[in-house]
Parts: sequence; C-alpha cells; structure tokens
Amino acid sequence: MIRLFTGWDFREAIGWTTFCHSVTARASAPLAIIPMTGHQFDGSNAFTYSRFFVPQMCDYQGWAIFADGCDQVCLADMADLWALRDERYAVQVVKHDYQTRDAVKYRGTEMECRNVNYRCKNWSSLMLINCGHPKAIRSSVNWTLESHQFAWLTDDEIGSLPPEWNWLCDEYGENAEAKILHWTRGLPCFTEYRDTPMAEHWFGEYLSSQRGLQPPKEVLCSQP
Repeated sequence: MIRLFTGWDFREAIGWTTFCHSVTARASAPLAIIPMTGHQFDGSNAFTYSRFFVPQMCDYQGWAIFADGCDQVCLADMADLWALRDERYAVQVVKHDYQTRDAVKYRGTEMECRNVNYRCKNWSSLMLINCGHPKAIRSSVNWTLESHQFAWLTDDEIGSLPPEWNWLCDEYGENAEAKILHWTRGLPCFTEYRDTPMAEHWFGEYLSSQRGLQPPKEVLCSQP
C-alpha cells in the first residue's frame, strides 16, 4: 500500500481534488491518500508545517510520500516514485537550486504573500519519507523556515530524486518528460496564472475529474 499524504487548504480545494484524480487515474498499485491541513493562515498554505508530522502519523514505521497536492498534477504512475525508495536516506527530494523570478505568489487571491527565497526552497513540497529512519522527523522539531531546510539532517541523509518528479512549471518552463507538475506561484485556475507554462495539463485533468458528475444526455432528456 502506497501511503500518500497531501496538503489540503480550503482555498485551493479545487486543486486538491484535481491532483487526487490525476494520481488515482494512473495508479497501478493500491494507495491511500491522506489530506493534511493546519492553521497557517498568514498568506501561506494551511498545511505549511503539518507535512512534518507524517512519520509520527505512520508510527515511525515504513515509508510514505508527501506532496503539496493542491498546486500539483501527476502525469505518471505514483508506483514509479514509490519504487525509488532507498533505505540509506531519511528523506528523498528533488534538490531544486533556483531563485524565484516573482517576489509575490498567489497574486489576486486572499493567499497573496511574499515569495521568499531560501536554501532548499521547494524541496519539502514532494518528499519520499523513510518514517523508520533513526533521524525521522520528531515532534520536537521547531516549526520554522529551518524545517523546510531539513535542519535536523546532514546532507548525506537527504537523497536526490529526478527533477521530473517535482517540476516547477512556472519557474522552469515546459518539460514533456515531467511526471509531477507543480505551479508553485499559483494554480492555473487563478486568474493571474491561467497562462502559466503547462497550464493546459491542469485544465485537462480538472475537466477529466468532472466527467461522470452529470447523468447521460438521454437520462436528462427523459426527465419531466
């Protein structure tokens, strides 16, 4: 069973359901999707720090995946990511190395806030977590920006994932090989970001997720 924990924020609920659809539509193995939220309502996501409770929720056993989810779409089989687990590491991430080109994110929404640059930015937005590792995240960790910089780990305890598994469309541009698309500045359904790179994939997954919600045309026509 693949344990997939995802961020959930009521302000991005449409993104969460679209992400979950994109994952389950391509899954070749059983998986459980567990949403996580919190009380971080200062402009950032509600689940900013809840992700670090995943090992505790798994009783410090086995493996789990965390994905932001709300601003992502999966175009590959999550089992392929699951297969990359490596017991040598406490966590495996895409090790982004970039400076954002936009000083503000979530423009035009109630979530609008500064888009701060920091070391390891966006590493924690997609994680393969070894919950049984001796250095698995403990509840004693001080939840600050350093949490997203994995301050409790040494560099050799953080494994690398291929960049396609957390592709920052609005920072890096198009990539036909990308497996998980991530619009880190804002969802394509937000007015300011509808023309962001690879937005057509988000809209395609959203429309696909809505199929079957309306009865067939012949049923509609038969109603009085």
